[in-house]
Amino acid sequence: MMPRVAALQMNSGPEMGANLGTVERLLAQAVNNAVQLVVLPENFSLMPRRDGDRLGAAESPGRGPVQAFLSEQAARHALWIVAGTIPMVTHDRGLVRAASLVYDNRGRQVARYDKMHLFDVLVTDQEAYRESDYIEPGPVRGNQISVASPVGRLGLTVCYDVRFPELYRALSRDGACVFTVPSAFTATTGEAHWEVLLRARAVENLAYVVAAAQSGTHANGRRTHGHSMVIGPWGEVIDEVAAQQGMAVADVDLEHLQRLRDEFPSLNHRRL
Repeated sequence: MMPRVAALQMNSGPEMGANLGTVERLLAQAVNNAVQLVVLPENFSLMPRRDGDRLGAAESPGRGPVQAFLSEQAARHALWIVAGTIPMVTHDRGLVRAASLVYDNRGRQVARYDKMHLFDVLVTDQEAYRESDYIEPGPVRGNQISVASPVGRLGLTVCYDVRFPELYRALSRDGACVFTVPSAFTATTGEAHWEVLLRARAVENLAYVVAAAQSGTHANGRRTHGHSMVIGPWGEVIDEVAAQQGMAVADVDLEHLQRLRDEFPSLNHRRL
């Protein structure tokens, strides 16, 4: 039986308890669908009214209510969870790290990837973002970008990372065959680029992509694109959820993936 994955879609707000309640309900649905690994969206536990509010919610490694919740849920459901992202403390007291944590089916944290590429952009004259005002980028060296799992080796990325193909090349060299992309893509950039970027990363690397997104209008006025999806290694969208809360579900056929890589060995043809 092939392993099954799910990308969960949410409309998170400033109330952590309500957000975690939504996660708990969606995880139960995933288990009922025989899912073995789920990916949560970026900022799943907190989409605050003010960006600086993340400081008060930041957790220390191995301690905090969100980490305790994730560990308990993973163990209760015997489920792997890619929980991306939660704010984590860093040495700079004015900043947090945006950490994507991975829990195995016994509730143990087995990986942590800190978002490296920060979204400092002017989308329109009325829409600008500066993540570097409140997030410290994860390091290039010493940042855990991949981890073994029951659905193959995971390549860990977050949202804006998807615009940097060199990261995904590094992941494929590391043996990753399933890329996780928890995100909160804006409605504007999502409509233009979300699907094409995700499919490109899948095609370039002959890998599955599991992209879990925020969707809708949030308490701070931000609008996110949604369209969580699972993409196959040939670039096909296997399943997608449009605007509502829910999940995209797909089986991961590792034999099919390896056959593609053997028959179409573009990864072995790299010159640079």
